[in-house]
Amino acid sequence: MILLQAQNVERLFGSDVLFEKVNLDVQDNSRIALVGRNGVGKSTLIKMIVGLQSPDNGQITKNKNMTIGYLAQDNGLNSTRSIYDEMLTVFDDLKKMEVKIHKLENEISSFDHSIQPQSKYEALLSNYDQLSHNFKEANGYGYESEIRAVLHGFKFYEKDFTTIIGTLSGGQKTRLALAKLLLEKNDLLILDEPTNHLDIQTLSWLEGYLQSYSGALLIISHDRYFLDKIAKEVYELTSSGTEHYQGNYSFYIEEKAKRFQQKMKQYEKQQEEIEKLEDFVARNIVRASTTKRAQSRRKQLEKIDRLERPTNGQQGPHFQFISNRQSGNIVLTVNNAFIGYESDPISGPIDIDLRKHQRMAIVGSNGVGKSTLLKSILNKIPLISGEYSFGANVDTGYYDQELKNLHANKSVLNELWDEHPTTPEKDIRSILGSFLFSGDDVKKVVHNLSGGEKARLLLTKLAFNHDNFLIFDEPTNHLDIDSKEVLEKALLDYDGTILFISHDRYFINKVATNVLEISENGSQLYLGDYDYYVDKKEEQFLLAQEKGQSEVTVAEKPEKNNYQLNKEQQRKERKLRREIEEIENQLEKLNTEEEEIQKQMTLPEVYSDPQKSTELQELLKKTQDKVTNLEDSWEEKSMKLENLD
Repeated sequence: MILLQAQNVERLFGSDVLFEKVNLDVQDNSRIALVGRNGVGKSTLIKMIVGLQSPDNGQITKNKNMTIGYLAQDNGLNSTRSIYDEMLTVFDDLKKMEVKIHKLENEISSFDHSIQPQSKYEALLSNYDQLSHNFKEANGYGYESEIRAVLHGFKFYEKDFTTIIGTLSGGQKTRLALAKLLLEKNDLLILDEPTNHLDIQTLSWLEGYLQSYSGALLIISHDRYFLDKIAKEVYELTSSGTEHYQGNYSFYIEEKAKRFQQKMKQYEKQQEEIEKLEDFVARNIVRASTTKRAQSRRKQLEKIDRLERPTNGQQGPHFQFISNRQSGNIVLTVNNAFIGYESDPISGPIDIDLRKHQRMAIVGSNGVGKSTLLKSILNKIPLISGEYSFGANVDTGYYDQELKNLHANKSVLNELWDEHPTTPEKDIRSILGSFLFSGDDVKKVVHNLSGGEKARLLLTKLAFNHDNFLIFDEPTNHLDIDSKEVLEKALLDYDGTILFISHDRYFINKVATNVLEISENGSQLYLGDYDYYVDKKEEQFLLAQEKGQSEVTVAEKPEKNNYQLNKEQQRKERKLRREIEEIENQLEKLNTEEEEIQKQMTLPEVYSDPQKSTELQELLKKTQDKVTNLEDSWEEKSMKLENLD
């Protein structure tokens, strides 16, 4: 059932078009990611869908009885109630129903059969049965458990339940706003950047919850891992309209590249055709013998609906990190380190053995000291105990997540030029241009820059220093998706060593060669990417359960809850996808072989030779049998995969 449709929606600013020709369908079970470049109008479109704004042209139609829950970007919950009392307001109807049930129970228990008619008693029983049934169907006996489960998922525990919401931080209020929306169970849940202020554990919990959400989902997010887990279709918004993709974020990236290549081929083919026609006209229009044909070609040219050269959109940053010299094989060693402030340790003992060309991600719960560890390694905060050392010829560059390595009152140009005064201005401008600072942008004062612009400027400074060991603290926090992808490529091509902290699991998966988890009890190294780390954590947790180790720390225990797909199912799903992909590859080869055999059978020297024809016919039959068997296998595995989903 269609809940909502946007048809040819436009947003105009005077004569300027923000976006046009926007079409979008939301079904009752949709899982939609809305993506697009920063500034293209994603949040504006969402506000139109919610009804906070009206489209300048086009229309948005909604199912009459549908309910919509909407979380705006960084929009916290404001209330004078306590956390638990505010969540209870979602179930006011159930609480009223509960009061009615208790009232009926009292009336039934005190019913005087001697003076009241039996019909009234039966009516009371009937009302009670119906109300009890409705109460049970609406989870009347479990809603308080549901409240606790959702609050725990967002890391609000019993000790926090009586806290007044007005006393909380902005991030906590945003988490509570999302918690309340989840409890409301609206027909359509619209979330604009819901992963802000959430750590990895909470994100994992939220993904599990949303995977089993009963309504439709429409989500804007820069968290690509989150979109991969939740989205089953993607709408890309551009100034000229929407493009629809049936799959998750990774599918969208692959399919978008395929569509671009296809459009480019169509464009190039048309250009060749136009060039031939124009050349023929130019050579033959004045010749009496060919002028009619030339005129005919000219008419053909006039009728051609010319394709525009396809583009991937606005030019993104394009940069690379190159080191001036190679370091020794040992880059960083940390032995038995305890980190913290003054004499109060946050975590330890921590051990690191980082070698040349490795890319190590540091993960762990919020507050466990990940940034403190980096600052201790850089001698900005002393270690409480233990030691660290850098290897031979190590040149270190540091990206601070708070962007404090920039000078607020300098211009963009001088931020870089003052550190490299002997470099010609054109070279400074050139590298700034590759990070999207061009023209008058270089005259902007740093304190007037957006978070994304400051992030790009700090990356510019790092790239210009040509260090062979880069340390990053949350480098993707202020970057849009396109900039993240450019940064990933630059780091994968980098010839040095990387140590980084990130909550961006997609980024960790792309970049990390190993993962170091730190907790208050120390550190643990995992020799793989983020998915490998999660799988190993699951194995460790299951092993601990088998051994009867009931007490498992938060850092040791992977996020598991009633809403998450269990890991065994995820492994089966990955295995099935690999097998299906292999079958599809084999089918593609066999189809090519089949075409080639059929082509040979049409050759005169073959069909005139009975023996050759028979041999090829037998070969064709064997190939077609293989295709049939593989197609049966493909269908069987696809059905299994569908049942898992």
